Amino acid sequence: MNPFFGRGFLFLRIKLFSVDIASLYQIFLQYPSVQTDTRKLKNGDLFFALKGPNFNGNAFARQALDAGAAYAVIDEAAYAGDDRFIVVPDVLTALQQLAHYHRQQFNIPFIAITGSNGKTTTKELITAVLKTQFVTYATEGNLNNHIGVPLTLLRIKKDAEMAVIEMGANHQQEIAGYCKIATPTHGLITNAGKAHLEGFGSLEGVRKGKGELYDFLRVNNGVIFRNEDLSYLKEMAKGIANQVTYGSANAQYIGKPIMDDLFLKVAVLTAGNETLLSTHLVGEYNFPNVMVAVAIGLHFGIPIDQIKAAIAAYNPDNSRSQWMQQGSNQIILDAYNANPTSMRAAVQNFANTQMKHKHLWLGAMKEMGTEEQKEHEDLVALIKQYQWEEVIFVGKEFEPVKSDYLYFADSKLAAAYIAQHKLENASILIKGSRGSKMEILLEALH
Repeated sequence: MNPFFGRGFLFLRIKLFSVDIASLYQIFLQYPSVQTDTRKLKNGDLFFALKGPNFNGNAFARQALDAGAAYAVIDEAAYAGDDRFIVVPDVLTALQQLAHYHRQQFNIPFIAITGSNGKTTTKELITAVLKTQFVTYATEGNLNNHIGVPLTLLRIKKDAEMAVIEMGANHQQEIAGYCKIATPTHGLITNAGKAHLEGFGSLEGVRKGKGELYDFLRVNNGVIFRNEDLSYLKEMAKGIANQVTYGSANAQYIGKPIMDDLFLKVAVLTAGNETLLSTHLVGEYNFPNVMVAVAIGLHFGIPIDQIKAAIAAYNPDNSRSQWMQQGSNQIILDAYNANPTSMRAAVQNFANTQMKHKHLWLGAMKEMGTEEQKEHEDLVALIKQYQWEEVIFVGKEFEPVKSDYLYFADSKLAAAYIAQHKLENASILIKGSRGSKMEILLEALH
Protein backbone atom coordinates (compact mmCIF):
# COMPACT_ATOMS: atom_id res chain seq x y z
CA MET A 1 0.00 0.00 0.00
CA ASN A 2 1.33 3.42 -0.89
CA PRO A 3 2.28 5.09 2.43
CA PHE A 4 0.88 8.43 1.31
CA PHE A 5 -2.60 7.05 0.68
CA GLY A 6 -3.67 5.66 4.06
CA ARG A 7 -6.40 7.79 5.61
CA GLY A 8 -4.90 10.66 7.51
CA PHE A 9 -1.23 9.80 6.92
CA LEU A 10 0.60 12.65 8.57
CA PHE A 11 2.00 14.23 5.71
CA LEU A 12 2.41 17.96 6.08
CA ARG A 13 5.86 19.40 5.53
CA ILE A 14 5.41 23.12 4.87
CA LYS A 15 8.43 23.96 2.76
CA LEU A 16 9.05 24.90 -0.85
CA PHE A 17 10.36 22.20 -3.16
CA SER A 18 11.86 22.25 -6.67
CA VAL A 19 8.59 23.33 -8.27
CA ASP A 20 7.93 25.81 -5.50
CA ILE A 21 4.44 26.28 -4.11
CA ALA A 22 4.33 29.99 -4.94
CA SER A 23 4.84 29.15 -8.63
CA LEU A 24 2.30 26.33 -8.50
CA TYR A 25 -0.13 28.74 -6.83
CA GLN A 26 0.15 31.17 -9.75
CA ILE A 27 -0.91 28.34 -12.05
CA PHE A 28 -3.76 27.50 -9.67
CA LEU A 29 -5.00 31.10 -9.81
CA GLN A 30 -5.32 30.76 -13.59
CA TYR A 31 -6.93 27.30 -13.32
CA PRO A 32 -8.62 27.23 -9.92
CA SER A 33 -10.63 24.04 -10.36
CA VAL A 34 -8.71 21.07 -8.92
CA GLN A 35 -9.57 17.49 -9.78
CA THR A 36 -8.15 14.12 -8.71
CA ASP A 37 -10.50 11.88 -10.71
CA THR A 38 -10.32 11.81 -14.52
CA ARG A 39 -13.96 10.70 -14.67
CA LYS A 40 -15.03 14.07 -13.25
CA LEU A 41 -12.71 16.31 -15.26
CA LYS A 42 -13.87 19.52 -16.90
CA ASN A 43 -12.00 21.67 -19.37
CA GLY A 44 -9.38 23.80 -17.66
CA ASP A 45 -9.09 21.68 -14.51
CA LEU A 46 -5.80 21.25 -12.68
CA PHE A 47 -5.32 17.48 -12.34
CA PHE A 48 -3.43 16.01 -9.37
CA ALA A 49 -2.31 12.44 -10.07
CA LEU A 50 -2.76 10.86 -6.64
CA LYS A 51 -1.78 7.29 -5.92
CA GLY A 52 -3.88 4.66 -4.19
CA PRO A 53 -3.41 1.07 -3.04
CA ASN A 54 -4.69 -0.22 -6.37
CA PHE A 55 -3.92 2.56 -8.83
CA ASN A 56 -1.23 5.02 -9.89
CA GLY A 57 -2.65 8.41 -10.82
CA ASN A 58 0.45 9.16 -12.87
CA ALA A 59 -0.75 6.60 -15.40
CA PHE A 60 -3.90 8.68 -15.98
CA ALA A 61 -2.16 12.04 -16.39
CA ARG A 62 -2.05 11.92 -20.20
CA GLN A 63 -5.71 10.88 -20.25
CA ALA A 64 -6.53 13.87 -18.03
CA LEU A 65 -4.81 16.28 -20.42
CA ASP A 66 -6.54 14.73 -23.41
CA ALA A 67 -9.86 15.21 -21.57
CA GLY A 68 -9.22 18.93 -21.21
CA ALA A 69 -7.12 19.39 -18.08
CA ALA A 70 -4.89 22.46 -18.29
CA TYR A 71 -2.04 20.82 -16.36
CA ALA A 72 -1.31 17.48 -14.72
CA VAL A 73 0.67 17.39 -11.48
CA ILE A 74 2.66 14.14 -11.30
CA ASP A 75 5.48 12.70 -9.21
CA GLU A 76 6.98 10.18 -11.64
CA ALA A 77 8.95 11.95 -14.36
CA ALA A 78 8.69 8.95 -16.68
CA TYR A 79 5.05 9.89 -17.32
CA ALA A 80 5.87 13.47 -18.34
CA GLY A 81 5.41 14.34 -21.99
CA ASP A 82 5.40 18.12 -22.44
CA ASP A 83 5.26 21.35 -20.46
CA ARG A 84 1.71 20.65 -19.32
CA PHE A 85 3.12 18.06 -16.90
CA ILE A 86 4.24 19.53 -13.56
CA VAL A 87 6.63 17.17 -11.78
CA VAL A 88 6.77 17.35 -7.98
CA PRO A 89 8.39 15.07 -5.37
CA ASP A 90 5.01 13.85 -4.11
CA VAL A 91 1.57 14.73 -5.49
CA LEU A 92 -0.35 14.40 -2.22
CA THR A 93 2.13 16.60 -0.38
CA ALA A 94 1.94 19.17 -3.18
CA LEU A 95 -1.86 19.18 -2.98
CA GLN A 96 -1.77 19.75 0.77
CA GLN A 97 0.92 22.45 0.57
CA LEU A 98 -0.99 24.25 -2.17
CA ALA A 99 -4.14 24.16 -0.03
CA HIS A 100 -2.24 25.59 2.93
CA TYR A 101 -0.76 28.34 0.78
CA HIS A 102 -4.24 29.21 -0.51
CA ARG A 103 -5.60 29.24 3.05
CA GLN A 104 -2.95 31.78 4.04
CA GLN A 105 -4.39 34.30 1.56
CA PHE A 106 -7.55 34.74 3.70
CA ASN A 107 -8.10 36.73 6.86
CA ILE A 108 -11.54 35.41 7.75
CA PRO A 109 -12.93 32.99 10.38
CA PHE A 110 -12.07 29.37 9.58
CA ILE A 111 -14.24 27.12 11.75
CA ALA A 112 -13.01 23.53 12.15
CA ILE A 113 -15.39 20.76 13.23
CA THR A 114 -14.45 17.32 14.52
CA GLY A 115 -16.01 14.75 16.83
CA SER A 116 -17.19 11.15 17.01
CA ASN A 117 -20.81 11.83 16.04
CA GLY A 118 -22.78 14.59 14.37
CA LYS A 119 -19.97 16.30 12.45
CA THR A 120 -21.69 16.48 9.09
CA THR A 121 -25.13 17.43 10.41
CA THR A 122 -23.52 20.10 12.59
CA LYS A 123 -21.51 21.40 9.66
CA GLU A 124 -24.64 21.62 7.51
CA LEU A 125 -26.60 23.47 10.22
CA ILE A 126 -23.78 25.94 10.90
CA THR A 127 -23.34 26.58 7.19
CA ALA A 128 -27.08 27.15 6.72
CA VAL A 129 -27.07 29.72 9.53
CA LEU A 130 -23.91 31.55 8.42
CA LYS A 131 -25.07 31.75 4.82
CA THR A 132 -27.97 33.96 5.86
CA GLN A 133 -25.49 36.80 6.40
CA PHE A 134 -22.04 35.80 5.09
CA VAL A 135 -20.54 34.36 1.93
CA THR A 136 -19.72 30.94 3.36
CA TYR A 137 -17.74 28.02 1.96
CA ALA A 138 -17.92 24.61 3.62
CA THR A 139 -16.89 21.00 3.24
CA GLU A 140 -19.02 19.29 0.62
CA GLY A 141 -20.56 16.03 1.78
CA ASN A 142 -18.05 14.40 4.08
CA LEU A 143 -14.80 15.27 2.26
CA ASN A 144 -13.08 15.40 5.63
CA ASN A 145 -9.89 13.35 5.20
CA HIS A 146 -6.30 13.90 4.03
CA ILE A 147 -7.52 14.54 0.47
CA GLY A 148 -10.92 16.08 1.24
CA VAL A 149 -9.61 18.79 3.58
CA PRO A 150 -7.18 20.28 1.01
CA LEU A 151 -9.76 19.98 -1.77
CA THR A 152 -12.24 21.86 0.42
CA LEU A 153 -9.74 24.65 1.04
CA LEU A 154 -8.92 24.96 -2.65
CA ARG A 155 -12.61 25.46 -3.48
CA ILE A 156 -12.78 28.61 -1.35
CA LYS A 157 -13.01 31.68 -3.57
CA LYS A 158 -11.76 35.20 -2.91
CA ASP A 159 -15.25 36.46 -1.99
CA ALA A 160 -15.32 34.21 1.10
CA GLU A 161 -16.34 35.72 4.43
CA MET A 162 -16.59 32.45 6.38
CA ALA A 163 -15.20 28.92 5.97
CA VAL A 164 -16.43 25.76 7.70
CA ILE A 165 -14.08 22.77 7.54
CA GLU A 166 -15.07 19.29 8.67
CA MET A 167 -12.24 17.05 9.92
CA GLY A 168 -12.62 13.29 10.37
CA ALA A 169 -10.06 11.10 12.08
CA ASN A 170 -9.46 7.49 13.06
CA HIS A 171 -6.06 7.72 14.74
CA GLN A 172 -3.73 10.00 16.67
CA GLN A 173 -2.11 13.05 15.04
CA GLU A 174 -4.60 13.11 12.16
CA ILE A 175 -6.49 16.20 13.37
CA ALA A 176 -3.17 17.87 14.23
CA GLY A 177 -2.12 17.45 10.60
CA TYR A 178 -5.33 18.91 9.25
CA CYS A 179 -4.94 21.91 11.55
CA LYS A 180 -1.50 22.57 10.08
CA ILE A 181 -3.08 22.69 6.63
CA ALA A 182 -6.26 24.63 7.45
CA THR A 183 -4.98 26.74 10.40
CA PRO A 184 -8.46 27.23 11.91
CA THR A 185 -9.27 30.33 13.92
CA HIS A 186 -12.33 28.76 15.55
CA GLY A 187 -13.28 25.20 16.30
CA LEU A 188 -15.59 22.75 17.99
CA ILE A 189 -15.62 19.12 19.04
CA THR A 190 -19.16 17.77 18.82
CA ASN A 191 -18.34 14.93 21.24
CA ALA A 192 -15.72 12.25 21.81
CA GLY A 193 -17.38 8.86 22.09
CA LYS A 194 -16.61 5.24 21.23
CA ALA A 195 -15.72 5.50 17.56
CA HIS A 196 -12.76 4.17 15.55
CA LEU A 197 -11.53 2.29 18.62
CA GLU A 198 -9.38 0.12 16.39
CA GLY A 199 -7.28 3.15 15.45
CA PHE A 200 -7.54 5.20 18.65
CA GLY A 201 -7.17 2.23 20.99
CA SER A 202 -9.54 3.39 23.72
CA LEU A 203 -12.04 6.08 24.67
CA GLU A 204 -9.15 8.03 26.17
CA GLY A 205 -7.36 7.71 22.85
CA VAL A 206 -10.42 9.09 21.05
CA ARG A 207 -10.47 12.13 23.32
CA LYS A 208 -6.76 12.68 22.89
CA GLY A 209 -7.10 12.49 19.09
CA LYS A 210 -10.11 14.80 18.88
CA GLY A 211 -8.49 17.09 21.43
CA GLU A 212 -5.74 17.89 18.94
CA LEU A 213 -8.10 20.57 17.61
CA TYR A 214 -8.25 22.17 21.06
CA ASP A 215 -4.46 21.85 21.30
CA PHE A 216 -3.99 23.83 18.09
CA LEU A 217 -6.46 26.55 19.07
CA ARG A 218 -5.00 26.81 22.57
CA VAL A 219 -1.52 27.49 21.20
CA ASN A 220 -2.76 29.84 18.48
CA ASN A 221 -5.18 31.88 20.64
CA GLY A 222 -8.21 30.58 18.78
CA VAL A 223 -11.86 30.43 19.82
CA ILE A 224 -13.70 27.23 20.71
CA PHE A 225 -17.43 26.59 20.87
CA ARG A 226 -17.93 24.10 23.70
CA ASN A 227 -20.91 21.99 24.76
CA GLU A 228 -21.28 22.75 28.48
CA ASP A 229 -23.36 19.57 28.92
CA LEU A 230 -20.31 17.37 28.26
CA SER A 231 -18.07 17.66 31.31
CA TYR A 232 -15.12 15.95 29.63
CA LEU A 233 -14.96 18.72 27.02
CA LYS A 234 -14.55 21.26 29.81
CA GLU A 235 -11.61 19.27 31.13
CA MET A 236 -10.11 18.93 27.64
CA ALA A 237 -10.47 22.68 27.05
CA LYS A 238 -8.47 23.80 30.08
CA GLY A 239 -6.10 26.62 29.25
CA ILE A 240 -8.05 27.89 26.24
CA ALA A 241 -8.71 31.56 26.87
CA ASN A 242 -11.49 32.10 24.32
CA GLN A 243 -14.45 29.80 24.96
CA VAL A 244 -18.06 30.23 23.85
CA THR A 245 -20.37 27.78 25.62
CA TYR A 246 -23.76 26.34 24.74
CA GLY A 247 -26.01 23.71 26.26
CA SER A 248 -29.04 23.11 28.45
CA ALA A 249 -27.76 25.06 31.49
CA ASN A 250 -24.89 27.16 32.85
CA ALA A 251 -23.83 28.27 29.38
CA GLN A 252 -23.69 31.50 27.41
CA TYR A 253 -26.27 30.16 24.98
CA ILE A 254 -28.98 28.02 26.58
CA GLY A 255 -31.73 25.95 25.07
CA LYS A 256 -33.85 22.91 25.84
CA PRO A 257 -34.95 20.08 23.55
CA ILE A 258 -38.64 19.44 22.98
CA MET A 259 -39.82 16.13 21.52
CA ASP A 260 -43.59 16.49 21.25
CA ASP A 261 -43.62 14.68 17.91
CA LEU A 262 -41.14 12.87 15.67
CA PHE A 263 -39.04 15.95 14.94
CA LEU A 264 -36.88 17.87 17.36
CA LYS A 265 -37.80 21.37 18.48
CA VAL A 266 -35.46 23.57 20.49
CA ALA A 267 -36.46 26.40 22.80
CA VAL A 268 -33.64 28.94 22.84
CA LEU A 269 -33.31 31.60 25.54
CA THR A 270 -31.94 34.94 24.36
CA ALA A 271 -32.09 38.21 26.29
CA GLY A 272 -34.76 36.79 28.57
CA ASN A 273 -36.96 35.74 25.65
CA GLU A 274 -37.70 32.22 24.46
CA THR A 275 -37.60 31.41 20.75
CA LEU A 276 -38.94 28.06 19.56
CA LEU A 277 -36.96 26.55 16.70
CA SER A 278 -38.50 23.82 14.55
CA THR A 279 -36.32 21.29 12.74
CA HIS A 280 -36.61 18.42 10.29
CA LEU A 281 -34.18 16.39 12.40
CA VAL A 282 -35.22 13.16 14.08
CA GLY A 283 -34.01 12.58 17.61
CA GLU A 284 -33.17 14.52 20.73
CA TYR A 285 -29.52 13.59 20.17
CA ASN A 286 -29.47 16.37 17.55
CA PHE A 287 -30.05 19.00 20.24
CA PRO A 288 -26.35 19.92 20.66
CA ASN A 289 -25.94 20.07 16.88
CA VAL A 290 -28.71 22.65 16.67
CA MET A 291 -27.47 24.56 19.72
CA VAL A 292 -23.94 25.03 18.41
CA ALA A 293 -25.35 26.39 15.14
CA VAL A 294 -27.40 28.83 17.24
CA ALA A 295 -24.37 29.76 19.36
CA ILE A 296 -22.17 30.38 16.32
CA GLY A 297 -24.86 32.42 14.61
CA LEU A 298 -25.42 34.61 17.65
CA HIS A 299 -21.67 34.91 18.26
CA PHE A 300 -21.23 36.37 14.78
CA GLY A 301 -24.16 38.74 15.16
CA ILE A 302 -26.88 36.93 13.22
CA PRO A 303 -30.37 37.72 14.59
CA ILE A 304 -32.21 34.83 16.20
CA ASP A 305 -35.09 35.08 13.70
CA GLN A 306 -32.66 34.52 10.81
CA ILE A 307 -31.17 31.57 12.66
CA LYS A 308 -34.63 30.15 13.30
CA ALA A 309 -35.56 30.37 9.61
CA ALA A 310 -32.29 28.78 8.47
CA ILE A 311 -32.62 25.81 10.82
CA ALA A 312 -36.29 25.30 9.94
CA ALA A 313 -35.38 25.24 6.23
CA TYR A 314 -32.66 22.61 6.61
CA ASN A 315 -33.77 19.18 5.39
CA PRO A 316 -31.28 16.32 5.85
CA ASP A 317 -30.90 14.31 2.66
CA ASN A 318 -27.63 12.56 3.40
CA SER A 319 -28.76 9.40 5.23
CA ARG A 320 -28.27 11.12 8.58
CA SER A 321 -31.33 11.46 10.85
CA GLN A 322 -33.39 11.48 7.67
CA TRP A 323 -37.12 10.79 7.85
CA MET A 324 -39.02 9.54 4.82
CA GLN A 325 -42.38 8.07 3.92
CA GLN A 326 -42.41 5.12 1.55
CA GLY A 327 -45.91 3.90 0.81
CA SER A 328 -47.53 3.22 4.17
CA ASN A 329 -44.17 2.85 5.92
CA GLN A 330 -42.34 5.53 7.91
CA ILE A 331 -38.55 5.27 7.82
CA ILE A 332 -35.74 6.88 9.78
CA LEU A 333 -32.61 6.47 7.67
CA ASP A 334 -29.39 6.98 9.61
CA ALA A 335 -27.14 4.69 7.63
CA TYR A 336 -23.97 6.66 7.04
CA ASN A 337 -22.16 5.99 10.27
CA ALA A 338 -22.53 3.99 13.46
CA ASN A 339 -20.59 3.54 16.66
CA PRO A 340 -21.66 2.54 20.18
CA THR A 341 -22.51 6.11 21.20
CA SER A 342 -24.61 6.95 18.15
CA MET A 343 -26.25 3.50 18.04
CA ARG A 344 -27.40 3.76 21.65
CA ALA A 345 -28.80 7.25 21.09
CA ALA A 346 -30.65 6.25 17.91
CA VAL A 347 -32.15 3.07 19.39
CA GLN A 348 -33.31 4.80 22.57
CA ASN A 349 -34.77 7.71 20.65
CA PHE A 350 -36.66 5.39 18.29
CA ALA A 351 -37.95 3.29 21.18
CA ASN A 352 -39.28 6.39 22.92
CA THR A 353 -41.14 7.84 19.93
CA GLN A 354 -44.90 7.43 19.54
CA MET A 355 -44.40 5.62 16.26
CA LYS A 356 -46.16 2.25 15.96
CA HIS A 357 -45.15 -1.18 14.66
CA LYS A 358 -41.45 -0.59 15.14
CA HIS A 359 -38.89 -2.50 13.13
CA LEU A 360 -35.17 -2.19 13.87
CA TRP A 361 -32.70 -2.88 11.04
CA LEU A 362 -29.16 -2.45 12.30
CA GLY A 363 -25.86 -2.88 10.47
CA ALA A 364 -22.67 -3.81 12.28
CA MET A 365 -20.39 -1.23 13.82
CA LYS A 366 -16.97 -1.09 12.17
CA GLU A 367 -13.44 -0.34 13.43
CA MET A 368 -14.17 -1.53 16.97
CA GLY A 369 -10.90 -3.43 17.32
CA THR A 370 -10.67 -5.68 20.39
CA GLU A 371 -13.95 -4.20 21.71
CA GLU A 372 -15.95 -5.48 18.73
CA GLN A 373 -17.81 -8.39 20.35
CA LYS A 374 -18.43 -6.64 23.65
CA GLU A 375 -19.84 -3.52 21.99
CA HIS A 376 -22.21 -5.57 19.84
CA GLU A 377 -23.26 -7.61 22.88
CA ASP A 378 -23.95 -4.42 24.82
CA LEU A 379 -26.04 -3.11 21.93
CA VAL A 380 -28.13 -6.29 21.85
CA ALA A 381 -28.62 -6.07 25.62
CA LEU A 382 -29.97 -2.54 25.19
CA ILE A 383 -32.31 -3.60 22.39
CA LYS A 384 -33.76 -6.37 24.58
CA GLN A 385 -35.03 -3.73 27.01
CA TYR A 386 -37.66 -2.58 24.51
CA GLN A 387 -40.52 -4.10 22.53
CA TRP A 388 -40.12 -4.44 18.75
CA GLU A 389 -42.17 -6.06 16.04
CA GLU A 390 -38.96 -7.24 14.38
CA VAL A 391 -35.21 -6.77 14.69
CA ILE A 392 -32.75 -7.52 11.89
CA PHE A 393 -28.98 -7.55 12.37
CA VAL A 394 -26.66 -7.29 9.38
CA GLY A 395 -22.92 -8.05 9.35
CA LYS A 396 -20.55 -10.74 10.57
CA GLU A 397 -19.79 -8.71 13.70
CA PHE A 398 -23.22 -9.71 15.04
CA GLU A 399 -22.71 -13.44 14.37
CA PRO A 400 -21.10 -14.38 17.73
CA VAL A 401 -23.73 -12.46 19.70
CA LYS A 402 -26.49 -14.68 21.09
CA SER A 403 -30.02 -13.44 20.47
CA ASP A 404 -33.39 -14.49 19.10
CA TYR A 405 -33.34 -11.72 16.49
CA LEU A 406 -32.89 -12.23 12.75
CA TYR A 407 -29.29 -12.23 11.54
CA PHE A 408 -27.86 -11.93 8.02
CA ALA A 409 -24.20 -11.98 7.11
CA ASP A 410 -24.57 -9.08 4.65
CA SER A 411 -27.07 -6.55 3.39
CA LYS A 412 -27.85 -8.41 0.18
CA LEU A 413 -29.09 -11.44 2.12
CA ALA A 414 -31.11 -9.19 4.41
CA ALA A 415 -32.59 -7.35 1.42
CA ALA A 416 -33.68 -10.63 -0.15
CA TYR A 417 -35.56 -11.49 3.04
CA ILE A 418 -37.18 -8.05 3.18
CA ALA A 419 -38.24 -8.26 -0.46
CA GLN A 420 -40.06 -11.52 0.32
CA HIS A 421 -41.78 -10.12 3.41
CA LYS A 422 -43.34 -6.87 2.31
CA LEU A 423 -44.12 -4.51 5.15
CA GLU A 424 -47.10 -2.18 5.49
CA ASN A 425 -47.84 0.49 8.10
CA ALA A 426 -44.46 -0.12 9.70
CA SER A 427 -42.06 2.27 11.42
CA ILE A 428 -38.46 1.38 10.59
CA LEU A 429 -35.11 2.59 11.89
CA ILE A 430 -32.27 1.76 9.49
CA LYS A 431 -28.84 2.39 10.98
CA GLY A 432 -25.35 1.03 10.49
CA SER A 433 -21.79 1.84 9.54
CA ARG A 434 -21.22 2.82 5.93
CA GLY A 435 -19.52 -0.50 5.30
CA SER A 436 -22.74 -2.34 6.14
CA LYS A 437 -24.46 -0.83 3.07
CA MET A 438 -27.82 -0.58 4.81
CA GLU A 439 -29.30 1.49 1.97
CA ILE A 440 -29.70 -1.83 0.11
CA LEU A 441 -32.38 -2.80 2.65
CA LEU A 442 -34.24 0.43 1.90
CA GLU A 443 -34.20 -0.39 -1.81
CA ALA A 444 -35.73 -3.81 -1.06
CA LEU A 445 -38.84 -2.12 0.33
CA HIS A 446 -39.78 -0.72 -3.08
